[in-house]
Amino acid sequence: MTSPRRRRPSLGHLGVLGVVAGLVASTWVSAATASVNPTQRVEPSRGLPLTQRMSTLFRAITTDSTAIAAPLFFPESAYVSMKTGQIPAPASDYRERLVALYRLDLARYHHVIVAQGAAAFVGVNVAGTRAQWISPGDCENSIGYWHVPGVRLVYRVAGVVRSVAVDSLISWRGVWYVVHLGPNPRRLNVGTLDAPALGRGRAGPPGGC
Repeated sequence: MTSPRRRRPSLGHLGVLGVVAGLVASTWVSAATASVNPTQRVEPSRGLPLTQRMSTLFRAITTDSTAIAAPLFFPESAYVSMKTGQIPAPASDYRERLVALYRLDLARYHHVIVAQGAAAFVGVNVAGTRAQWISPGDCENSIGYWHVPGVRLVYRVAGVVRSVAVDSLISWRGVWYVVHLGPNPRRLNVGTLDAPALGRGRAGPPGGC
């Protein structure tokens, strides 16, 4: 998972992002408990379960629904467990940075994709060789997890296949969650589309946390 200390937005931007996150805090429900079980070390499937979750994400994007998108995002309790003792105020960092940027990205993805026409989900393009186990102690995390970068949402508009990237997925208790939708890091804290392309595009690149 991206190190907040190295890639944290400026305090001015964090204030804006905090307002965005606070406006929707009542609808953002944690999807997991903080406890760790043995499934954490098992890589989640990159087959049908991942495709189904990314199909749901695409539906959230095209319908502009944060209610659909929220359960696909990395749970707050898991993030706090991973980051406690590693960074200052992990709960605030989660809400004011990660969730706020996710919402901004969802709006941007919606705007761009819907403007192209009626979009139909085709599938995902994921490079299995890109998946990597991040050991406890790496990337300012106290709990290990699986990470896969640059999974692509493949869709069709007016007979033309297009794709966009989901910057970063990480695992929690055997399930893939979005932790960065748009690119990370980014120059400005605004909603940003990650690597749009004609066709299925190229999954990845490797690396990251």
